[in-house]
Amino acid sequence: MKLMTYRLGALLLTLLALPAPLSVAAAHAAPVAVPPPHDAAQISTFLIDFYGHHGPSEYDRDNRVSQVLKDKQKGIADADVLLCAQNEPQDIAIGPVTVAEAAGIGWATVTTHWDSRTTDTFTAYVRLDSQPIRLDDVICAG
Repeated sequence: MKLMTYRLGALLLTLLALPAPLSVAAAHAAPVAVPPPHDAAQISTFLIDFYGHHGPSEYDRDNRVSQVLKDKQKGIADADVLLCAQNEPQDIAIGPVTVAEAAGIGWATVTTHWDSRTTDTFTAYVRLDSQPIRLDDVICAG
């Protein structure tokens, strides 16, 4: 009887030491691919498309903007936080994009042109890991 108890105990310890079997689903699951961060060219293309010549469309405002900016707009009724303005500009130009990989963000200066031949600038920020790519924040110059 003592020998049988010893064998059962040894068998139990051996089984506990083995790795747990994977489930069938886990064994056949494809590895999850993490998309690479956005680069300067992608951010530039996004900002040019997003701002266009006169400002973002309603679709872009609803779908391509962070919640931070949506909340910021709710708090400011008399100005457009995406354009740092109260009116629609005559034209918009996007400057070169800077990417700070360590900070996980890219940005560009956006210049708005107005009827009175004046310009204004602000900085538009995009998170490098946003999926899909979207405008994360805007800091007005003045």
